[in-house]
Amino acid sequence: MSTLLSPSLLAANFLDLRSDVEMINNSEADWLHLDIMDGMFVPNISFGFPVIEAVAKICKKPLDVHYMIEKPERYIAHTARIGAMMMNVHYEACTHLHRTIQEIHDAGMKAGVTLNPSSPVSLLEDIIGDVDMVLLMSVNPGFGGQKFIENTIQKVKNLRRMIDESGSKALIEVDGGVQGETAPRLVEAGVDVLVSGSYVFKSSDPYKTIHDLKNL
Repeated sequence: MSTLLSPSLLAANFLDLRSDVEMINNSEADWLHLDIMDGMFVPNISFGFPVIEAVAKICKKPLDVHYMIEKPERYIAHTARIGAMMMNVHYEACTHLHRTIQEIHDAGMKAGVTLNPSSPVSLLEDIIGDVDMVLLMSVNPGFGGQKFIENTIQKVKNLRRMIDESGSKALIEVDGGVQGETAPRLVEAGVDVLVSGSYVFKSSDPYKTIHDLKNL
């Protein structure tokens, strides 16, 4: 299986989102990654439902929605209504993570759990069989364009071992600093899905960049 690619809308041109979404539609990208930030859980605010709903109407690729917000369970029903494929919530933001995962599944979506750089993968031992994907942040969440945290490579290997030993079908996704140098190392370590923002959307030839990332 080739690597799945989920370009991050956060790095797109917000004055011309239609063109960038059409580029994604016509590219080899598998999903579109949407980073929702509330200025509370992370020190930044990105975009909310008016933007998500507008993008959902024209995007032909599955929506990979990543909530970097407090109490993300408040928005499960709304996220399902806009047709999201994946709803991803932070371990650190969910007091009752198992219940939240169940509610996401009951709403008809796949359920992902995200770990911040300082959160070890061992935190997920008791829920790894219930989730469809684990997203490892390879930068501290809240801003695009940050430097890749090297420990992420070992973290991916640890998570791959846990998934394989548990029999879980969970995919491993990584977000932050994913570019030409880090992407091959992440795939070799066991990553299934790469999230890439600036490296794709700021590329002089995004179609080729997407092709290259998918065919490492």
